[in-house]
Amino acid sequence: MIEAPIFVLRSRRKGPTVLLCGGLHGDEINGVEILRRFVMPDYPWELQSGTIIAIPVINTFGFINFSRELPDGKDVNRSFPGNPGGSLASRVAHFMTHRVLPHVDIGVDYHTGGASRFNFPQVRYAANDKRAKSLADAFAPPVILHSGLIDKSLRKQMHGMGKTLLVYEGGESMRLDGDVVKQGMTGTLRLLKHLGMVPDAPEPESPSILCHKSSWIRAKRSGIYTAVGKAGAFVHKKDLLGYISDPYGEFQVEVRATADGFVVGHNNMPVVNQGDALVHLGIT
Repeated sequence: MIEAPIFVLRSRRKGPTVLLCGGLHGDEINGVEILRRFVMPDYPWELQSGTIIAIPVINTFGFINFSRELPDGKDVNRSFPGNPGGSLASRVAHFMTHRVLPHVDIGVDYHTGGASRFNFPQVRYAANDKRAKSLADAFAPPVILHSGLIDKSLRKQMHGMGKTLLVYEGGESMRLDGDVVKQGMTGTLRLLKHLGMVPDAPEPESPSILCHKSSWIRAKRSGIYTAVGKAGAFVHKKDLLGYISDPYGEFQVEVRATADGFVVGHNNMPVVNQGDALVHLGIT
C-alpha cells in the first residue's frame, strides 16, 4: 500500500484555508523539501488564524521511482478533474478534486524545471487574475511570470472552482537547491503573513521582476551545448548566451538572445538536438 500523508495545521481562530502541495511531479524535489521543513514537529509555527493543508508528496509513486509521471506514464497535472474509475493519475486527480480542494481557499503548488532545465525562483499566475496578482505580490519571489492556465492542470481546476493557486517554480528536477528552498519558504511565510495567518516573515531581498510573457530560445543545430549566460541575468537582444559545437571541431554556432529580457530558466543538458529548449527568456 502506498500512502500520501496530508498534514493539517489549524488555528483556533477562523481564517483562510491554504493548500501547500509538492511532489505533483515525483522527480521535483525542492518543493518536497520546502514542505518537509514546514511539517517538522519542531518547526516554529505561530499560526494566528486559519488552516494550512500541507501535502509534501502528492505523486508518491513517481517520487519513489524518480519519475515525473505515475507508473501508468500519465501526468497527474494533466489529469484534472480526474475520474474515480480512470487511470492511476486520473484517480489521484479525482481524489484531490473531490476530497481536498473543496476545503481550500487558496494554494501554492511547488515545482521545479524538468528534463535538466533549471528555473530561477519564480511565481506564475494568469495575467487577468487580480486576486492571484495580489497574492503573488505578497509572496514577493525574485521573479513573477504571467503564465496562462493549462488544460487539466491543478491550477486550472482550482480556478474553475473559484479558488486561486500560485505555482512556485525553482531549480531542476532530481536536484536539491538550498537557495530555491529558502526562497520558497520565505515567500510562503510572506504570503501567510499577508493573509493574517502568521505574525512575521522575512523581508524580500529585492523587488520582484515582473515578466509579462516568456519564450524559449531553441537550438538551431544538434551538438554539444556550452552556456555562457545563466538564469537570473538581464540580457539584451543579440547578447551571447552560449555555443553549440560538434564533437569533432568542425563547426561552432552561437546562441544569442532574441529579445531584451530576463533569463528565467536554462537547459543544463550538455548534448542537445535541433529544436531543444536552451534558454527561457522572460520579457519585462
